[in-house]
Amino acid sequence: MSENLYDLIIIGGGPAGLSAGIYGGRAKMKTLIIEKGSLGGRAFTTREIVNYPGYKETTGPDLMKDMAEHAQAFGVEVKKEEVKSVDFSGDIKTVKTKKHEYQAKAVILATGTEARILGIPGERELNGMGVAYCATCDAEFTEGQDVVVVGSGDQAIEEGMFIAKFAKSITVIVLHDEGHLDCNKQAAEKAFAHPKMNFVWNSVLESIEGEEEVTGVKIKNTKTGEITDFPCGYVFFFVGMVPGTKCVKGQMELDGRGWVHTNEMMETDVPGVFAVGDVRAKYLRQVSTAIGDGAIAATAAERYIEELHDFQETVVAAEKPVLMGFWSPEFGDSLDKLNQVDAANREAGDKYKFVEVDITRKKGWAKKYNVEVSAEKTACVIELNKGELVREIALDQDVRGQL
Repeated sequence: MSENLYDLIIIGGGPAGLSAGIYGGRAKMKTLIIEKGSLGGRAFTTREIVNYPGYKETTGPDLMKDMAEHAQAFGVEVKKEEVKSVDFSGDIKTVKTKKHEYQAKAVILATGTEARILGIPGERELNGMGVAYCATCDAEFTEGQDVVVVGSGDQAIEEGMFIAKFAKSITVIVLHDEGHLDCNKQAAEKAFAHPKMNFVWNSVLESIEGEEEVTGVKIKNTKTGEITDFPCGYVFFFVGMVPGTKCVKGQMELDGRGWVHTNEMMETDVPGVFAVGDVRAKYLRQVSTAIGDGAIAATAAERYIEELHDFQETVVAAEKPVLMGFWSPEFGDSLDKLNQVDAANREAGDKYKFVEVDITRKKGWAKKYNVEVSAEKTACVIELNKGELVREIALDQDVRGQL
């Protein structure tokens, strides 16, 4: 096996990616996690975690450290690189970084999300010079300063109160009417009672002012249109996230907003490629749900790889053409139809290698050739040559005449 050929490559080392790594390593798969930043992803920047089962209270860095050590204890390799492009077109998938190229039989996409950029004048120009998106990363630099927070969801309000430990004051720009925040009720009550937390209602940020650092903002009242100058030293944006799918565009199906849709096994529309965690279109994005995603995907990937090996040995390496018959235990006459084809093949001198496939157990094989079994079509037989589709045998006609 080539040094850079893996059974499983996981792109992203957050909770979902680490969970997949633990399951992949434990299953004795040669597993690689590629993470461009700190292991743990966005969870690593979370100061307090109180809702992860088994940990009454912990921090993001501590929990992610435990998960990373757990994965590496099972032999999982970790590379700190940024994935630039991928090629998912073949049975062997290719993942390219700036300096290296890796290959794998299966890939799990665990790239998470990135902060949404609003594109307000001055936002990009002053990024890193007073414009920030991560309280854990930058709150300590706000010591003694007036800080503006944009957003009113859980993240904005909770992070705002954390920044208040350092800053002189926090002013939250809220789009809604007075008293209406998008965060949970408990966080709202704490924020309203906090001596450093102030709120500007029915307003949006018009622009961010400054040359080499933030010196202030312009705030626009959405009801009156009035624009007010507000001096400050930092602006934190907490206005939602966008999926980290830039490196896979054109390789798999994404919805209109860039999210990945999967089935219950975390499978994407590309065979052998799975997606987990926050990058998926899903109802709840939490560490606990990410862990479940990773466990499911790695287990499904293991089964996929086993099917891939089986397919190579049974079909591609066969010395003669293969008749692959798909049946389902759901339909009583399904297997009977295959037995008739098998009998006809023996009468013809075993011209073909006959392979029976329970479609409920090897869905990947059926998907590869767009085979479906239903009440109207209870069985299907196709001819393959070195894995390439040659034809479908018409079971409603004389089978002997087709062999």
